Parts: sequence; C-alpha cells; structure tokens
Amino acid sequence: MPKSSRLGLLRNRDFRRLLAATALGQLGDRIIFLALPLVAIAALHTDEFQVGLLTAMTSAGSLLVGLPAGAWVDRMRKRSVMISTDLARALSLSTIPVAWWADLLTIWWLYSVALVHGVLTVFFDVAYVSYLPHLVGRGNLVEGNSKLSAIRSVTSISGPTAAGPLVGMVGAPATLLASSAGMTMSGLLAITIRKREEKPEPSERPQLAREIKDGLKFVVKYPTLRAIMLGDSIFNLFLVMYQTMLLVFLEREIGLQPFGIGLIFSGMGCGALLGALLATRVSKRVGQGPVIWLASLVTCPLTALMPLARAGWSVYVAAIGLAALSLGGVIRMVAQSSFQQALNRPGSNGDSIP
Repeated sequence: MPKSSRLGLLRNRDFRRLLAATALGQLGDRIIFLALPLVAIAALHTDEFQVGLLTAMTSAGSLLVGLPAGAWVDRMRKRSVMISTDLARALSLSTIPVAWWADLLTIWWLYSVALVHGVLTVFFDVAYVSYLPHLVGRGNLVEGNSKLSAIRSVTSISGPTAAGPLVGMVGAPATLLASSAGMTMSGLLAITIRKREEKPEPSERPQLAREIKDGLKFVVKYPTLRAIMLGDSIFNLFLVMYQTMLLVFLEREIGLQPFGIGLIFSGMGCGALLGALLATRVSKRVGQGPVIWLASLVTCPLTALMPLARAGWSVYVAAIGLAALSLGGVIRMVAQSSFQQALNRPGSNGDSIP
C-alpha cells in the first residue's frame, strides 16, 4: 500500500494541527473529569448530593443553551468559536486553584465554574462538529472522526493516568492547572490552522427563534433523527448518574487512592482507543445505521459489574465493564457523528433521510 494511502488525512497540514489541538484539549478535559469531582470529594469533603449537583452543573449547559447554541454558532466562524471557548474554559478553571490557595474556595465556587465550563463546552462541541466537514470534506468524515476519536481515546488513557499521581502529589485543586494549560495550548494551536470559513452574512440569516424552530421541526420530522435524539437523551441521563456516583463509590466505598482511581479511568480510555481503531471497520461491515444502536446495546450491560465489586482485585475486573462501555460508546459516536455531519453538509435538505 502506498505511504500516501496509509497516511490519509494526516497528509493535510491543517488536519494534523486540529489533531494536535484535540489531543491537548482532550488531555485537559480528561484531567478535569477526574480532578474536579475530587476537589469536592477529597478537598471540600462534600456529601453525595453536592457531588451530584456539581455534575449536574457541568451538564446543565446543554439544557440552558443546547437549542440556541447551534443557531448562534451558525452565525460565526467555527474556528474562532473553538479558539475563544478553549481559552475562556482555561481561564475559568484556573480560578479554582487560585481560590484554593487564597482559602476562598467553596462548593458554590465549584458550581459556578462547572456551569460556565459546561456552557462553553456546548459551544465548543457544536463548532467542532460543524468545522470538521468544512476542513476535510464529506467523503473523509468517517476517517476524520475515527482519527480524532483515536486521539481522544489516547488522552482518555493518559489523562486519568497522569491526573491520579498529580492529585496525590499536589492535590486536586492544583491539578486543574494542568487542565487549564492543556486547553490554553489547544486554543493557541487552533489559531495556526489556515483554512477558515467565510464569515456568514447577518443579513442573509433568518431570525434566531426561527432557526431554532426550523431545527426542531427538521429533527422531529424524520424518524431516524428523532430516534437518535431520544436515544442520546436517555443514554446521557443515565451515564451522568452512573459516572457521578462512580467516583464517590471508588473513593469512599472501595477506598481507592487517586492513583488507583486514575488506573480505573485509564481502563475506560483503553476501551475507547480500541473502539476508535475498530469504528471504521465495524461501521462498514455492520452498517452505519445499525451500529448507532447496536454498539451500546451490546456493551452497556457489562457496567453492572462495578456495583458488585468489593475492595481488592474484583474492582479491577469490574473495570472491564467500563472499558466495554467506552468501546461501544466510541464506535457509536463515530458512526453517529459522521451520519449527522453528512446531513448537515451545505446543500443537504434531508430528502434522503429515512
């Protein structure tokens, strides 16, 4: 096989820079995933309800701005939105260690940062998904998503593995500085991407309320999109519940130290990496549509192993279920993202959607 064929999109300079920016940003995000709840659990000694509320604040962004975010981002250059939200998230996270050192940190401070971070992440994710088709073209979406998912999976392994010892050495609040640094470098690297979209003309855009209404009508009109939206809502609701109590369970019930918790979450990253490597092949063999529902249906039941675990070796065996969850989730998201991005390409009117 020619070297150019093996490299694929890696020959594209701008895609390589997006890949590197993704690695840095996701590394910071994976550290947040472990360190932010541990600030509440270990540093502030909060109860389970407060930890759950902290996670809810992180997820509340999608409820608050999920509908208008797409319409707002559609009026802006996607690359600029990615850069500005990366830098703003980095700044908000850096306030936590500063407040901790000044003895001002409270759970309400964490709630505020989590909410701001969650809202900014919604805008970043919308811009990121919308920018990729512009950068690589519709025909390369599955390859592009697979390579980006592989990078995210590698950081899912390295992030918690690095975060565990860091939390143990310098504490959870100071560890968030590493997250802030990763997102800052991600934003700065994205500035070097040369390919930019034309700025949308405000005069040619419909009213914001009308865009939201049209978007909802478009989703509701087609059974496939309705099923994806409903499935995502149910899956994410219960995933957030599971992950929120998982940290409390590992720290207080199992008695794991930050390093051990990091190893458990690194196992999830291994599953995600395997999923990214298999995603293109599985989508081609099974079909992009069936993969979207089949991947999670096959892998999610194994997460029941974790609540059955006890202190000792059984918790690491139970981590296989978490790795399976990540494997299925990545395969599903690669297929689903490619499907949605193809529908949102310029000139697509949805006529071919089932």
